[in-house]
Formats: sequence, structure tokens, C-alpha cells
Amino acid sequence: MKKMTYAEGIREAMRTKMKEDPTVFLFGEDVGKFGGCFGVSGDLWEEFGDERVRDTPISEGVIVGAAVGSAACGLKPIAEIMFIDFITVGMDQLVNQAAKMRYMFGGEINIPMVLRVPAGGGIGGAAQHSQSLEAWVTHVPGLKVVYPSNAQDAYGLLLTSIDDPNPVVFIEHKVLYAMKNDVDENELKPIPLGKAKVVREGEDVTFITYGKQVYDCLQAAEVLAKDGINAEVIDLRTLYPLDKETIFKSVEKTHKVVLVSEECKRGAYTGEIAAIIAEELFYELDAPVMRVGALNTPIPFATDLENYVLPSAKDVELAARSLF
Repeated sequence: MKKMTYAEGIREAMRTKMKEDPTVFLFGEDVGKFGGCFGVSGDLWEEFGDERVRDTPISEGVIVGAAVGSAACGLKPIAEIMFIDFITVGMDQLVNQAAKMRYMFGGEINIPMVLRVPAGGGIGGAAQHSQSLEAWVTHVPGLKVVYPSNAQDAYGLLLTSIDDPNPVVFIEHKVLYAMKNDVDENELKPIPLGKAKVVREGEDVTFITYGKQVYDCLQAAEVLAKDGINAEVIDLRTLYPLDKETIFKSVEKTHKVVLVSEECKRGAYTGEIAAIIAEELFYELDAPVMRVGALNTPIPFATDLENYVLPSAKDVELAARSLF
């Protein structure tokens, strides 16, 4: 085992694929010589040069459009949007072009593009640089959506995403970039999309989550265990395709569910998962499905206010206790 940061997991996956396949290239704002806004691309520019690690203008529509066009012509672009908040500027290209072209061409072309988007709060980024907008992209048929929580998963899921013939939105929580995880070097290999992971087994309540909130759920589970409440924690890893089998198996065991994400609760993707559980497993539930998320307000700049708005391990703990 060795230690690897979340950012290193992402960078090493890109390096691996760029060495293997000359059609893979990276572009975005400041990803070149500067090494990326959050340092994720690091030394890739030094290794692969201007042709394959390319800086772009501050124009998210152009970035996404270039990814769509180059993917349609046979390349495998990895495009970085500096903050998920600005995916909004490229939504026409993403939703009406990337997500639709394979379908509209009857499967005759592939769109093997990855759109990397840092997301979430916790860094004092304020209202325009701290949002969690995964529900915007999970809503769109034709897009796959990935959201890893650790270095090993980030590495394996990105390898798979780069080779997928469909457009993949690869969401990365900014707070996790510097977090170090144990990595099994023998297991640094592609991870199939659509496969969740049970990161803590339990029989009393199921926590369904992803990204940074995996750690909030694990922390809450440890507190609850002291009072005899044994929580199972599922890390979805891929938001679409969704691993319903793992979710259903856990719910059928615990009969209680808490869904946790950093999205504002209104319109969150957790609401979609709650609806699926209610439609297909209603009679397995012993209590209402609970959801934990951010308050329905823009993310504040002030640290105390930001902490108040964003969900915490304590919020998860209280939601679970309300079910008993």
C-alpha cells in the first residue's frame, strides 16, 4: 500500500492513458505550464508538451464544443472546466450536442470525451465557485456521471471514463484534492462504471452518498455505533449509470435510508434516488426516506456561514436518529 492524494490519482490516470493512447489529450484554462488551478494537471505539460496539454481561453462554451468536435472526429479529449459552476456556460454544447450526437447518428459515431469539473464548497469560494450541480447533468439522457471519493477510485474510474464511447462528466470535489488515501498498487486498474461500493457494512440504516460526503457518513456512523445503531455506508461512485442492485440489497437489509449529498436539497439528485426507492421498494421501508443536503440558499463566503449552510456529519447523525 502507498499513499496517494485524490489529485494525484486523477493526474496519474491521465498520464497513464496519454502514454498508452496518442489520441488522448487534455485542455482547459491554465492546465498547461501553470499545472491547473488546483494543481491537478501538474507536470503533464512538461511531459507531453503544448500539443497534448493545451491552455484555452476563458470560454467554457468553446472548451465543451472543442471536446465534442474532437471526440466526434476520433480523438479522446479530456476537457477541464475550472469550476462546475461554469458548466452553465457550456450547457448547450454539452446537453444538445455531446449528449445527443451518438443517438442522432444511430450509433454510427462515438463521443469519447471526459469533462472534468471541480465541485463543492468548503474553500471559501462563495456563491459562484462552490455549487454542487450534479443533478443538472444526471437529468440528461446520453451523459454518464462519475463522482469518486478517493484516490484509488478516481484513478480507476477515470481510466474507464476516458475509454468510454459516451460523454462522461467526471465530478471532483475540491476539498478532496489534497486528501491522501491508501492505494493498493496492485489494484490500480479500470473500475467499471455503474458499480457502487459498500464502504461500511451495517444492518440498522443505510447511508447512500458519494464524494466528500462519504467521509461525513463514515464519521456519523462511528458516532451512532456507540449507541448501538449500526449504519451501512454506500459510496455510489457513479451517479449514472446508477447501481440500483447494491442500493436495493442494502435497503432490503436495513429498511431505513438516509441519502446524503452537498447539493442544496431542493431539486437534488438524492430526490431522484429517493423516488426510485419509494417506487420500487416502498414495502421494504420501515420509515420515511430521509435526505441530508445543503440549505436552499447560495453558498456564503464567510466561513461560519458556509459551514452552517453545508451539510455535516452531525446532520447525517441526526437524520439517522430520527428514524428510530
